[in-house]
Amino acid sequence: MLESYFIRPETVDRISSSWLHAAIEKYIAWLESHSYSARCVIRRVPLVVQFGAFARKRGAVDIDELPSHLDAFVRHRHRVRRGHQFRSSAARRQFEYEIRGPIEQFYAVAKAAPPESSFPFIAQVPGFFDYLQDERGLSATTIESYRGQLARFEHYIASRQVELDNLSPTVLDGFIAELRTRISAQSLGVPCTVLRVFLRYLFRQRIIGRNLSAFVEGPRTYTLSDVPRSIGAADVERMLSVVERRSVVGRRDYALLLLLVVYGLRAREVAALTLDDFDWRGNKLHVRCRKAGRADVYPLAPEVGEAVLDYLRRARPTTRERRVFLRVTAPRIAVTHQTVSRQVRVYLGRAGIAVPRPGSHTLRHSCAQRLVDAEFSLKVVGDFLGHKHAASTRIYSKVAIEALREVALGDGEAVL
Repeated sequence: MLESYFIRPETVDRISSSWLHAAIEKYIAWLESHSYSARCVIRRVPLVVQFGAFARKRGAVDIDELPSHLDAFVRHRHRVRRGHQFRSSAARRQFEYEIRGPIEQFYAVAKAAPPESSFPFIAQVPGFFDYLQDERGLSATTIESYRGQLARFEHYIASRQVELDNLSPTVLDGFIAELRTRISAQSLGVPCTVLRVFLRYLFRQRIIGRNLSAFVEGPRTYTLSDVPRSIGAADVERMLSVVERRSVVGRRDYALLLLLVVYGLRAREVAALTLDDFDWRGNKLHVRCRKAGRADVYPLAPEVGEAVLDYLRRARPTTRERRVFLRVTAPRIAVTHQTVSRQVRVYLGRAGIAVPRPGSHTLRHSCAQRLVDAEFSLKVVGDFLGHKHAASTRIYSKVAIEALREVALGDGEAVL
């Protein structure tokens, strides 16, 4: 198998002599079965071999010990670059991702456990995610959000060699401060909520000696303090015009962008669409995976249907996967909501459209703006967007520009 990818005999000998040889063979077979390119195999396997040699020098004798050496290996790779300074923190994170990603994938394959199956703190707090599902009744989507947020926290305390039973307000403050450098004040509310729930559970299970949840304080925010970050119709057209629709990626992205613009769907809802959600004969679009278990049906707009059909016929990989939108590179699996939001940022940037916190919600807010401008009631707007509570739609009262202008310039009699 190695000879199929590596021409030089000394390279094959070096890989064959690695103490991880059997696991590497298994990893290559897995990459092949998931349609990874030969170039990807050639790039990842030597990295795994180098990591194996590095871990062996540090005393590793079993594959289960590999994760404990990964952080040190990343630092080692940085020193090999002779302390090269990264242009930005994003460039540093990308460098670390390109090292961590293949090694973590290799370890998951070698242990015959897919990456999705691992939960943060599963060894120290095995019952937490069952508690979220069974006692709190959280949905699978919300539990997945908890998993992602706690994975950040797990990595943070591991990098500082802090055990759960040694948590302190200082550690929590440091974690929140680090998050604040990456996300907005409004977005910080979610990880703070997750962390408070986790800390209360730790105290209930007597893993920590006192309830530290009160020390998790996010920045103060105010209801309706912001105007939704929408863009106008002209900017939407300009964004769509920069999509290269002759390419595989462009056909896919044009279809998902239209779904966001026309229906105001969330990124998760677009990523969750399946082939069965499109009723071509009835010209209907079913959106089943909405918040709070809602499901809605929309008339299928002709331009949306044509874009989706163009992608299905000319760009979508042949696979048994029922999700509509798939990755264009291996593994050929469904795109995530992060991918959907990232692609929106990409095209907004290419179109030169500046907007605070660009992402999929930019287009969702633009859809709401269009409905408000057409003088639909906030109740209709909320129903169209899939809001469960009317309070969620109140923010769009601030984008009724013409109505607000009349109030400001008039004598106020109509209001009174």
